[in-house]
Amino acid sequence: MSAAYSIAGIDVHKRVIMVAVADVSGIRMLAPEEAEEDGFRTAKFGTTASGLAEFAQWLEQAGVSEVVMESTAQYWWPVWLVLEGKFRQHLAQAQANAAPRGRKTDFGDAKRLVRRVAAGELRLSYVPEPEQRQWRLLTQARFQLTRARVRLQAQIESLLEATQIKLSSFLTDLLGLSGRRILGAIAHGESDPDVLAALASPQVRTSRETLRDALRGSVLPVHRVLLRQELERLSVIERQMEDLEQELDHYLEAQAPAVERLLGVPGIGARSAYEIVAQIGPDAAKFPTPANLASWIGVCPGRKESAGISSSNRSPKGNSAMRRVLTPGRARRHQSQRQHLRAQVPATAAASRFQKSHLGSGPQDLHRGVESPARRPVVPGAEHQVSAGRPSPSPGADSPAQAHGIRGNH
Repeated sequence: MSAAYSIAGIDVHKRVIMVAVADVSGIRMLAPEEAEEDGFRTAKFGTTASGLAEFAQWLEQAGVSEVVMESTAQYWWPVWLVLEGKFRQHLAQAQANAAPRGRKTDFGDAKRLVRRVAAGELRLSYVPEPEQRQWRLLTQARFQLTRARVRLQAQIESLLEATQIKLSSFLTDLLGLSGRRILGAIAHGESDPDVLAALASPQVRTSRETLRDALRGSVLPVHRVLLRQELERLSVIERQMEDLEQELDHYLEAQAPAVERLLGVPGIGARSAYEIVAQIGPDAAKFPTPANLASWIGVCPGRKESAGISSSNRSPKGNSAMRRVLTPGRARRHQSQRQHLRAQVPATAAASRFQKSHLGSGPQDLHRGVESPARRPVVPGAEHQVSAGRPSPSPGADSPAQAHGIRGNH
């Protein structure tokens, strides 16, 4: 770095920010209690629009080239946005800048950020580009709506149990076509089990007599009111989910090649592909190696060693969204490879004996002697799919067109 290169450290709070600026060539690498006057310029600003504008102007006048701040809850976002494009920015993990116990001050935290980033001792977080952040907002909103739908279904089932109606015990999908018809009729006053059972689709395998018995209950007016409101909320949630799906299709239309390549990976559907692209970008360019990406996601062993003894190999927390996508995807990939393996063995008595003796009879033994997906670096494979520019042949993989057709199943 040149002699005139200045770095600003920012301790972010909800209402105020504490700033310390120093020329990196003039920073004395001393403990805070030994360096009261060590060339730092400090200031305090508010976090409203006018306060942040004054703060950005002050940094420009101070000749700052680089800025580092802590990831304090969501309060760092306004500071980041007002400085974006004007300075080189870093977002530090809060634990990486922890102060010794009993020696924590706001300006001390800001100065420590400058010292540690200049010394290369600060763990930094990955902040995507503005366009990618929009993709993330959409995928996160869709996930929250999916969770809300699951919670609402649980509330409806709990309400039915309070009325002694056991509909969910005999319908595979309580909120499917038959379930919606029956629930709507109950909410609007119908109580005759024969009428309610007749609303079920002919494809329902449960006999009508069993359904009639399951639909005999004691429904009070208050139950009908609550059920009607929950069904209305369900319709709103599903309409919003459809709107978000359309927005995602629009925003990620330009990333279709990356999405198509990811769809070639067994166990990854359109929703999962959208989530992966939103989290790591269309080419995973921010991650130098697959190992870096696996570490960032949190799907590699951790390390806690002292005196040559490893006390824990627990994986780091990593990126929760990517872990959520890859965990069920790995299970589907395992199932796809299992089906492919079975297809390679002729359906003969000898082949069956071979399969039982060499592959095992249970799901846990099915890949004995074959490399299991659970032991493979799933994330590096996905990273290569995104960046290589070509789909890899994999057993049991659906074509991209087929995968698009089953979007709702992922």
